[in-house]
Amino acid sequence: MEICKSSDSPMSTVNLVEADPAPGGVVLVNPYRTNKMDKMDLVAMAQEIQKADSFVHANVSNKLQVIAEQVRFLQEQARRVLEEAKQSADLHHVPCNFVKKPGHIYYLYNRPSGQNYFSIISPQEWGNCPHEYIGAYRLEPDHSWTPEDKMKARTDDQQMINKILTCSNTLSITMGK
Repeated sequence: MEICKSSDSPMSTVNLVEADPAPGGVVLVNPYRTNKMDKMDLVAMAQEIQKADSFVHANVSNKLQVIAEQVRFLQEQARRVLEEAKQSADLHHVPCNFVKKPGHIYYLYNRPSGQNYFSIISPQEWGNCPHEYIGAYRLEPDHSWTPEDKMKARTDDQQMINKILTCSNTLSITMGK
């Protein structure tokens, strides 16, 4: 059985349970006395359904907003990863006359000809440096490059990760895993 609400609302009917005057072939009660419905009850039921629809819509909207924020965050992370990858690739192609080893700091200079090159000599060790100093970079074990201004933060992060891994390994050993 359906009861119509206003025709301009998106959900224009209230669904009621169909009446079965003799379930299983046995008449249990008088259907005219038990199936009476007050018009005000129907209006209240329709309002409850409309309110529930509004809550469902708001809940879905809130969840989709969280997902949209996560997508923006992931896009920004992807942009940074690609930027760092490009910088690392560019630095790996900078000429030098030695084999680069992870964990070492290399100093980037620019010759008057415009050529960039890596040196193991810092500007302080040069004294009067013959070329323009660009910056210092540490080659990491994963062969990424860390600029001088981010070396301390990266070292601190790595120390924290090592502590977590040490604690995790200790717990695994003590718990017999």
